[in-house]
Amino acid sequence: MSEFNPLCGSNRLLSAVLPVPSALRRHALSAAMATALVAAGSNVLAQSTGDDMDAAAGSQAPEMAQQPIPVREIRTFTEVFAKIKQDYVEEVDDRKLLEDAIRGMLVGLDPHSTYLDENEYAGLQEGTSGEFGGLGIEVGTENGQIRVISPIDDTPAAKAGIESGDVIIRIDETPIRDMTLNDAVKMMRGKPGSEIKLTITREGEAAPLEFVLERAVVKVTSVRSRMLSPGFGYIRVANFQARTGQDVRTQLLDLRREAGGELEGLILDLRNNPGGVLGAAVEISDMFLTSGLIVYTEGRVEDAQMRFSAEPQDFLNGKPLVVMVNEGSASASEIVAGALQDQKRAVIVGRQSFGKGSVQTILPMNDERAVKLTTARYFTPSGRSIQAEGIRPDIPIDRLDVAGVQKAALATVKEANLVGHLENNDEQKTSGTKTSPADAREALALEDYELYEALNLLKGMALFQARR
Repeated sequence: MSEFNPLCGSNRLLSAVLPVPSALRRHALSAAMATALVAAGSNVLAQSTGDDMDAAAGSQAPEMAQQPIPVREIRTFTEVFAKIKQDYVEEVDDRKLLEDAIRGMLVGLDPHSTYLDENEYAGLQEGTSGEFGGLGIEVGTENGQIRVISPIDDTPAAKAGIESGDVIIRIDETPIRDMTLNDAVKMMRGKPGSEIKLTITREGEAAPLEFVLERAVVKVTSVRSRMLSPGFGYIRVANFQARTGQDVRTQLLDLRREAGGELEGLILDLRNNPGGVLGAAVEISDMFLTSGLIVYTEGRVEDAQMRFSAEPQDFLNGKPLVVMVNEGSASASEIVAGALQDQKRAVIVGRQSFGKGSVQTILPMNDERAVKLTTARYFTPSGRSIQAEGIRPDIPIDRLDVAGVQKAALATVKEANLVGHLENNDEQKTSGTKTSPADAREALALEDYELYEALNLLKGMALFQARR
């Protein structure tokens, strides 16, 4: 579009929106006609009337007859365009002005709708496939600020100590107040190995904090798992990619084999999970449910009305399930937590989640570009919208750091400490050469107190279920 022809400009844009549903195409047409009129110049609009434009709309698309084009607003737009072209201190390329206008139109809708140029569209596709360049940080906009939704596991951002809720106020020496999200992301991306300085503000900190990070090729390991205690498994989902559901299924089966055929319980860790592919969230929820609704969406067009229900198979066979969330759990991770909570299949622990209850659809355009547009809201099985509300945990767990305690300070006198005590002749007694369960619990509490508490809860649930 750098060499924009006013006679064929609308046709170019129309070809970009043909693949999308007719209701969305109807709205895109007015933007196409407006762009063509802008290219023709403000004088053309000044001589036009509302009837002329309605007639033109009717001749090109009968559907537009019911939605007259706002002549006054388009005239204002073209006048501003003309004044910038004529009077701005530096010459501005037509393509840049039009792209900025499109970006502004989308940014004004909500924090998640945006225009994607060639590089941004390619970067989005890389992100959903699991490998991309940058810092490994999921960000969003709020009141003109760039706020961290969550750092991604094992990335430069996570290793440097960036946290959910941090507000980025400066990139290197450039203040970014009121900068668009796309521009901020562009600045944070760069050649692997190059350094970048982020200045952030954090709740509870009196002064801004500075972090120097080294960019890297971020390879996101979406799923990790391990056995926390005999019979009790742990699966960590960092984000939802196209293969995440399959990876969770594979690792869940591996944990079952390691446990001797069946787990006593499972912890599903969705903390700092910014979301991702909706299908993966539905697939993972379905692994623990045997029936009922998982999630449904509502939007203005027919394509945005979707319902997803569970198939009759529970990979845990009804064993206890604990799901961990926090303020960095958003979007698809909230779908999973909300479905399992509403279906009374899991206990949700941690802190209130982020609260992103909207669905974005990628609408491809010509020239390898796309529009990411909010097209629906999603609802949990009970009909809850978590938009700007989030998932409230059944059992809150505060963020705490547990410091090590001198064992000597905890010394107590037991029978084994008394002089002349009788020996225990049980031949099945352990030799004491292995790490004791108490030491393992202490290590977990020091490493991750929230996970330590979740495991205690899971063991209690399993014990209660077994005794019933």
